[in-house]
Amino acid sequence: KLLRLALPLIKTHGFTREALSLSVLSLPTPLTHPLPDASVTALFGPGDDACRALVHAWLDDARRRMKEEAVEKMGMGDVLKARLKSNEPVLEHLPEAFALLASSSSLPLPLLPVDPAPIIKHAAQVSNQACWIAHSDARELSWYTRRTSISAIYLAAELHQLTSPKTAPAFLDSLLENAEHAGKAVDETALFASYIWKSWRGIVRSSGVLV
Repeated sequence: KLLRLALPLIKTHGFTREALSLSVLSLPTPLTHPLPDASVTALFGPGDDACRALVHAWLDDARRRMKEEAVEKMGMGDVLKARLKSNEPVLEHLPEAFALLASSSSLPLPLLPVDPAPIIKHAAQVSNQACWIAHSDARELSWYTRRTSISAIYLAAELHQLTSPKTAPAFLDSLLENAEHAGKAVDETALFASYIWKSWRGIVRSSGVLV
């Protein structure tokens, strides 16, 4: 319940413990004060674990909206572009969200290794949902056998969106039109490492640690 109430706060407060703390002010019978930090920890986990819980809740909600907002006979390009559009309100916070997903909570933040598995899983889940929406009648099984390519194309388009939001839809179209470019598209994951590093530096600097 509180995770859902925190989702609209991401636009202004990011994927933060503060957003979770403020969520109680939106309850049907709102509390008079935000949740204390100890309560955020008790409900959502210590440190960045709480922020990761909010990231996962937002991703789950975005996939849910993909299905709910789909219209009849949507093509693959339209489905994926609609998913990219749902990023727009929180686009400035996505690098930090990806950094949180790709980091381990077991190590101090400056020492964290990059683990791309959660991001790859995110892209695969978007691909699965998109294939179901675009071809729910299963008559074009080729889309299902090409889910890995669709995942790579979507991930590349999403990373492209971080640096050039206005050209992301056209970039996505170009990859879908010539799917063999998917391998080259994956090369854009270098952008991911760059954004991870920038996000980490912002988090670490805000905590007073110079990196």
